[in-house]
Amino acid sequence: MDMRDRIGAALKDAMKSRDAERLSTLRLINAAIKDKDIALRGDGGDATVGDAEVLAILGRMVKQRHESARAYEEGGRLELAEKELAEIKVIEDFLPRQLSADEIDAAVGAAIAEVGAGSIRDMGKVMAALKSKFTGQMDFGAVGPMVKDKLG
Repeated sequence: MDMRDRIGAALKDAMKSRDAERLSTLRLINAAIKDKDIALRGDGGDATVGDAEVLAILGRMVKQRHESARAYEEGGRLELAEKELAEIKVIEDFLPRQLSADEIDAAVGAAIAEVGAGSIRDMGKVMAALKSKFTGQMDFGAVGPMVKDKLG
């Protein structure tokens, strides 16, 4: 079952169970995927996004919600922060398991060896190799500096 089917099935279940919060988040996910479909059609590419792109969209949604929750907490708006955190839980149901720090370190080492990276100029190749294998399983914003340290 591909990601779209899983999200569609979850949407139907949320409608049947009248789970308004989950339904709202699932509709946001569907809207983000459809927005990307429309953008791709405008670029003359495929009409739909694949599972890897859906995972990337979900990863961005989680990151955005973490940032929003942090801002709401700093602003004293705890009810809004709790709403963002609840949305994160729904989105994470569709993401693969996040890698541990040790697993990320091993993956970075393997990617460096795989592409034969020897200097910081090869960082893009290493990041591309990691993204092709571990989309949705690690925060590439945090992995970037780790790669830089190993190459530099």
